[in-house]
Amino acid sequence: MGGFFKSSIGRKVAMALSAFFLMFFLIIHLAVNITSLFSEDVFNELSHFMGTNPLVQFALQPVLIFGVVFHFVMGFVLEIKNKKANGVAYAKNNGAANSTWMSRNMIYSGLVILAFIVLHFIDFWFPEINTKYIQGDMSGMHDGSFRYFHELQHKFLSPARVGAYVVAFILLALHLMHGFTSAFQSVGATAGRKKALQTFGKVYSIVIPLGFIIIALYHHLNH
Repeated sequence: MGGFFKSSIGRKVAMALSAFFLMFFLIIHLAVNITSLFSEDVFNELSHFMGTNPLVQFALQPVLIFGVVFHFVMGFVLEIKNKKANGVAYAKNNGAANSTWMSRNMIYSGLVILAFIVLHFIDFWFPEINTKYIQGDMSGMHDGSFRYFHELQHKFLSPARVGAYVVAFILLALHLMHGFTSAFQSVGATAGRKKALQTFGKVYSIVIPLGFIIIALYHHLNH
């Protein structure tokens, strides 16, 4: 296994597999959050289930955290290896002739997305961990009703925070524009279907971030 991660192909495959996992998680996360636009009760029920189910909390959640950390660490490793292989500074690499701006700057969009994930953890995950496992309150209740919907709305009161979310998801869309097809290419799954994957990738890269942007703007304007 150690030899696998030492090879360029092995690192790219590992990066792609973590990308697949995170892209699937984004679909699930959006599917839960989008219900807040239509039904406060459904969103509360889904949030309470996801926040108290042992399988989600003690199996899937640690895997997700590992997947996020692994993806970003592997991205930095690949960036460093590419710089060494090129023998020149990345900013001076004349890759514009055969690559897109985003493909040459994935590391920077990745850093902004990583900063957003930290903000997202501070906004939602850390308070949940504090309430459930430090204070010992697993009820999900506040003043006789579920708290999740109102907490979501409260987080989007600040225009600055909503603006940060919008910028982060625009960069996520650009990141996915390149990363989606690149991930399939790394595992050799583009043969004969590259155009179809590129089309689907563009749709995914727009729809998923746009969904999160709509949620943020909706709750900001309708709190």
